[in-house]
Amino acid sequence: MPSATWALQQAVYAALAADQAITQALGASGRIFDHVPPGAGFPRVAFAQVTSRDWSTGEQPGEEHTVILHVWSREKGKRQAQEIAASLRACLHDQPLVLQGHRLVNLRHESTDVRREPDGLSIRAVLRLRAVTEPL
Repeated sequence: MPSATWALQQAVYAALAADQAITQALGASGRIFDHVPPGAGFPRVAFAQVTSRDWSTGEQPGEEHTVILHVWSREKGKRQAQEIAASLRACLHDQPLVLQGHRLVNLRHESTDVRREPDGLSIRAVLRLRAVTEPL
């Protein structure tokens, strides 16, 4: 059975893209990226990292995943990045996403960190989510 990593990323993307608050905050162009193209506008959300570990029990195979999402903003303060991060959390935390070929046992928000980037112009919110999956 292949890893649930890609199925999880697809389900997270679909949930974010379908969420009205997130779509409204990011604009009609749907700035949710796996790979950010040159010239992509702000604000935007990007998949920064997805890692997986074996989480099998003696009788059931499973995986534990860490999904890290970045919210990028160019507003002067941290408010926009914090509000978008809060929308991401509300959209994903404890939600029963449907994964192709796998069952999502749980999806939990672990932390959010918001900071100004060294360029002095950008604000980045880093969201860390933890998911556990089992094959169907």
